[in-house]
Amino acid sequence: MTKTVVETFQLVEQILSEFRLQEEDLKKIMYRMQKEMDRGLKLETHEEASVKMLPTYVRSTPEGSEVGDFLSLDLGGTNFRVMLVKVGEGEEGQWNVKTKHQMYSIPEDAMTGTAEMLFDYISECISDFLDKHQMKHKKLPLGFTFSFPVRHEDLDKGILLNWTKGFKASGAEGNNIVGLLRDAIKRRGDFEMDVVAMVNDTVATMVSCYYEDHRCEVGMIVGTGCNACYMEELQNVELVEGDEGRMCVNTEWGAFGASGELDEFLLEYDRVVDETSLNPGQQLYEKIIGGKYMGEIVRLVLLKLVNENLLFNGEAPEKLKIRGAFETRFISQIESDPVDRKQVYNILNSFGTMSSVTDCDIVRMACESVSTRAAQMCSAGLAGVINRMRKSRCEEKLTITVGVDGSVYKLHPSFKDRFHAAVRQLTPGCEITFLQSEEGSGRGAALISAVACKMACMMGQ
Repeated sequence: MTKTVVETFQLVEQILSEFRLQEEDLKKIMYRMQKEMDRGLKLETHEEASVKMLPTYVRSTPEGSEVGDFLSLDLGGTNFRVMLVKVGEGEEGQWNVKTKHQMYSIPEDAMTGTAEMLFDYISECISDFLDKHQMKHKKLPLGFTFSFPVRHEDLDKGILLNWTKGFKASGAEGNNIVGLLRDAIKRRGDFEMDVVAMVNDTVATMVSCYYEDHRCEVGMIVGTGCNACYMEELQNVELVEGDEGRMCVNTEWGAFGASGELDEFLLEYDRVVDETSLNPGQQLYEKIIGGKYMGEIVRLVLLKLVNENLLFNGEAPEKLKIRGAFETRFISQIESDPVDRKQVYNILNSFGTMSSVTDCDIVRMACESVSTRAAQMCSAGLAGVINRMRKSRCEEKLTITVGVDGSVYKLHPSFKDRFHAAVRQLTPGCEITFLQSEEGSGRGAALISAVACKMACMMGQ
C-alpha cells in the first residue's frame, strides 16, 4: 500500500525526532561537562578525566607594543597554512597587523605516514613560501598553531598526547612537536627559523579577537573538529605552579564522552560513525558536532530512511552507500537552498538519483535535524565554560566576548543563530558577544610570538 505524502512526512518526523534535544537534556550535558572540566584541572583526577583542561602557558594578552615580521604556521586539518604577519604601529599609535598567506594541502601519505615525512613536507612548504616572498635570508620568529591535544611544558615545548581528525603519523605521539619541527628545518638546511611559540587554534583565535575586543577571554572552533579555550584563574590550574593571575586553558572538550557521559544521547548513527573512525571510543563529543563527521551522520540517516521505504522509492543510489560520500558542505548548501530546491536537486542528481520534490524536502529535513543537534550540543559545552567563569569570578553579571572560527560556524547558514540562541538560554546572568575571527589562527599565533619575543627581550635573553 503506497503511503500518502502526509503519512510519509509523519514517519520521517518520527525517525528524526531522536535528534531533538530538550532544554533539560542540554542542562544535563552542561553539568556533566563542568564536572569533567573540574576533574581535568585537579591533579588527582586529571589522568582519568575525559576533558583534559591542558594549560597553554599563555598568560598575558598582548598589549600592542610588539613590532616586526613574524612567520606563522597553521596545522589542524587537511590544509596547512603559512602566513607572514607584519606587526607594526599605525599612524595614531594603534595596532596594525598585515598578513600574506598561502594554503598547502597535506597529502594523505604525509598525514598517515611517519612524523618525519609530515614535518619534512611542512618545512618544504615553508621553504617554498619564503622563496616566493624573498625572505630566505631572514631568521624570523615563528609561531606554530598546532590544533591537536598537547601537554605543554612551556610556550615553545609541548608533547603530542594523541592525534585526532584523521591524522595518524607515527612517531609523533609522546614527542615534543616543536622539536620535530626544528629537526625538519635543520634537515632541509636552506633556511633558519626561531620557533618561539606553539599554540592551539582555539587560543590563537581568542588572542586574535582580543585585538578587536579586550573582553574576549574565550576562543572556540567549530570546523573539522570542535574545541574551546578560556582564561582560568591560575589558582584553579593545579598542573601549573602559582596562584596569581590567569592562564589560558585548552579544554580539549572534543574528548568529552569517553567515560560514558554521552551514552544516553548517542544514536545508532553516532555509534557507526565512531566504530568506523580512526579513533573508536575517542572524541565522541566532537563526532556529534565537527564537520569531519556531520556529513557522514546525514548519509547514515538517509540510508535508514531508504530502508524504511520513505526516500528514493526505497532504493539507495550506489554512491550513497560509500562511506564519506555525503560531504558536510552539502549540508550547508542544502540548508541555504531557496524555495526552488535547486541545490538539493543538483546534489542528489550527482548521486545518480532522480529525486521527487518530496525526496528533496526529506533530505533537507535530515540535514536540519543533524546540524541543529550539533549546534545545541555545542551550546551546552560553551554554556558550561561561561557559567563556570562567572561563578569562579564571583560576578553577578559576566560580560564576555567569545572569539569563534571554523568552517561549520562560518559557512553553515543557520548553525550560528541556533547556537547563539541556545547558549544564551543556558547562561542567565551573562552578556555574551560572539566575534567571528578573520584569519584567526595564523594571526593569533604570530601575535603570541610577538608577546613571547617581547617577554624574552624584557628578560634580557
